[in-house]
Amino acid sequence: MQPPRSSRRTFVTLAAGAAIQHAAAANSRLNIGLIGTGNRMRDHFGEMAKLRVSENIAVTAICDVYTPNREAAAARVAKEYGARPRTTTRYQELLSWKDVDAVVIATPDFSHPIILEAAVKAGKDVYVEKPFATDLVLARSAFNAVKATDRIVQVGSQRRSDPGFIACAKKIQSGILGKITRIDIDNHFQESRWRRDFHMIQPAEIDWEAFQMGRITKPFDPRLFREWQLFEETTNGIPGLWMSHFIDLVAWYLEDPYPRGAVSNGGVYLWQDGRKTSDVFQSLLDYKDCLVSFAMSLTNASTPRNLWYGVKGTLDANALKITGAGSRDPRRITEEIVIEKEQGIESHFHNWVNCVRSRKEPRAPVQAGFSHAVAGVLSSEALRLQRRMTFNAKTLEIA
Repeated sequence: MQPPRSSRRTFVTLAAGAAIQHAAAANSRLNIGLIGTGNRMRDHFGEMAKLRVSENIAVTAICDVYTPNREAAAARVAKEYGARPRTTTRYQELLSWKDVDAVVIATPDFSHPIILEAAVKAGKDVYVEKPFATDLVLARSAFNAVKATDRIVQVGSQRRSDPGFIACAKKIQSGILGKITRIDIDNHFQESRWRRDFHMIQPAEIDWEAFQMGRITKPFDPRLFREWQLFEETTNGIPGLWMSHFIDLVAWYLEDPYPRGAVSNGGVYLWQDGRKTSDVFQSLLDYKDCLVSFAMSLTNASTPRNLWYGVKGTLDANALKITGAGSRDPRRITEEIVIEKEQGIESHFHNWVNCVRSRKEPRAPVQAGFSHAVAGVLSSEALRLQRRMTFNAKTLEIA
């Protein structure tokens, strides 16, 4: 039954109005605030420069606790966008500015969930760097805060926007390998990674209280500030810094969000330079009927591996090839399959901007971030306590 003519007219008018509002929103300028303007944010500057005109975006606010970084970023924005942004050392102040629509968080690892939770509660859409969190209590609080809003959150797990890894995901989820019971991922370097000169850092140039986030109790420490990747107050080390990228593939490909448990080993075996986070690390994590090995070292740059073992064959996700290697199953893969990269995939940052406009879910939503945070916390706690750690997917607790 059709509605009365007057009702139909009202419906059409409202629908047209909504469409016009949506089009206007899609074409309006997206004002972005930057929180943390170190090395990682400098990469985002390049992405934003590509999208400045086509996506009508502008950087209007900058927060950084370190004066040289903050001023350099502000000068770059003034040059590229034609207007100097407002600046502050306090993320809370930036989040209070009504003309900031969305924020990019690229601060030290320990602060990600704290700022993310505050940002979505302030009504901002967010791009937050990985790892999502290095503390389960903070991770869970941020996760729940995001789920309670309609904010668009993209986690910086960039492999979710990589054409090759997207193609591998589709192959795995098609069932081509049959049941996958083992995954072997290695990534190695031979360098004293994350070492930086910190002797130029002066107390007057840092808002140390803002950097502490209410969680660091020690007095001003230029090395902790400059080399935060090496210390347990500010990161959980390799599980957050590197494993987060790769363990994210497991939750994604297997469509299984959480490991059941983890055991880990490692330590500082070579670079005896005062660092507290491992330079050699390995963790075994068990998902549903699948054992995942992740290993990383800074002591020998051996060839990386990303191998997925199914009953019908093996995927080499680095080489983008599937073979029947290792299988004696009568249904095993008999000819090598070369995986073609997906076409037309926009960058991870561009995907976030598109989703802020469309209000669709981005490629690495909050669930993806929380999932890799759980795996990282399990692995780092297993190393710290030297015992197997388990995760309860119903209560979201570890034990």
